[in-house]
This record gives sequence, C-alpha cells and structure tokens, in this order.
Amino acid sequence: MIVLSVASCKRAPPEQRLRDTIAAMQKGVESGSPADFMEAVSPEFVGNEGVDRAGLERLVKAQLLLNSKVSVQTGPIAIEMAADNKTATVRFSALLVGGTGGLLPVRGDMQEIQTGWRDEDGQWRVYSASWGPVGGERG
Repeated sequence: MIVLSVASCKRAPPEQRLRDTIAAMQKGVESGSPADFMEAVSPEFVGNEGVDRAGLERLVKAQLLLNSKVSVQTGPIAIEMAADNKTATVRFSALLVGGTGGLLPVRGDMQEIQTGWRDEDGQWRVYSASWGPVGGERG
C-alpha cells in the first residue's frame, strides 16, 4: 500500500506533462470549450503575424462559432526538450475539420504547426506558435 501511495505521488516527467497538456488543449477545442484550450496559453503568447493571446482566443472562439463540431487529428508530435527541461519546441501536423456535426465535414484544413513552450510555475504553457498549410510557409 505504501509503495502504491509513493508511486502515485511521483510527478510525471516534463515531456509527459507537456504531452498531457497538448492533449487537454485538443480536448478543449473538440468539446467546444475555448477556456479549456486557452488555459495552457501564456499571457505573453505570440503567433502568426503578431497574433497575441487575445487574438488567439478570438480565433478559437470564431472557429467554434462557425462550426458546431470541430475535430483535430494530429500527426506524430515531435518534442525537443531543452537541457533544463523548462522549455521545449513542439512540431506536428494537424488535420482540422469542422462542420455541422453531420456525416461529412463542411471544411477541412491540414496545417504544419511549430510551438514554443515553457514551464510556468509547474504548468506547461505555449508562448509562441507558427502555423501554415502543409508544404507551404508558416506565418
């Protein structure tokens, strides 16, 4: 019993916590909860063409208003952890699909995404991102 208690208190490794955070963000979008998605976005976030945190939140909310059903399928997630395990670069491709919730999606888009992450008080937060069409240029 004591061994199980000690094992359950042990904190997950930084890379696993980062992967869990990314999965929670994906779940937030797919469940229609922009607040859950934005929980892991740093106040200092900067994205394509200078999009800040507020701009990213508006972008996510607009997509959720435009599409009653949103699905995100990610390709393999490549994580490069810094030596101190406090920052990381994450790269992946994502198929973003939206529509009315019917059998076929209304729209879809394949994006290549690169993000910068840092551990802020024990929680991974994305502070930078660039994205663009697969095979195209990222913003």
